[in-house]
Amino acid sequence: MNNSFGINHIIQFFLLVALQVLLMDNLVLYSMGFCFIYVAFLLFLPLTINRVWLLLLGFLVGFSVDVFYDTMGIHAAASVLLAFLRPHVLNLLTPRDGYDSSDAINIHVMGTRWFLTYAFTLILLHHAAVFFLETINFQTALYTLAKTLLSTLFTGIVVVIIQLLFFSPKRERVDYR
Repeated sequence: MNNSFGINHIIQFFLLVALQVLLMDNLVLYSMGFCFIYVAFLLFLPLTINRVWLLLLGFLVGFSVDVFYDTMGIHAAASVLLAFLRPHVLNLLTPRDGYDSSDAINIHVMGTRWFLTYAFTLILLHHAAVFFLETINFQTALYTLAKTLLSTLFTGIVVVIIQLLFFSPKRERVDYR
């Protein structure tokens, strides 16, 4: 892993957590649609990242949000779940030719349909964990489900916009030595 790769992801981590805490906390649709943009950090990590590092980074990003939101580990738990499920979702979506280990997860490289399936599946699972852990009440399951779906749509659209605006349409080669 070269230094520019690590620095890029460290900057991405701090930028996405700062955006979450400073901007997205106040941006809510119809009192039901929340944008948890910090999950993009986990979604955009390289395909070949070590699973232990992925789980550790999932905990770190979720715990960082929990500290600011005072949510007692809900975001950390949901982020670790996302990090745990990410390799399984990637295995389900493996192209016929397999992945190129030097490819970054990018809507331009992987294709729109692949990226939307990947992102929305993981975002939905993350948001379901957040909202059901938050309520721990199945009497309001329909409300929680609606909140999950609206928030998934909101977060997914923002993640796609970030991909289209800030990620290069060219195939990026990353040296993992």
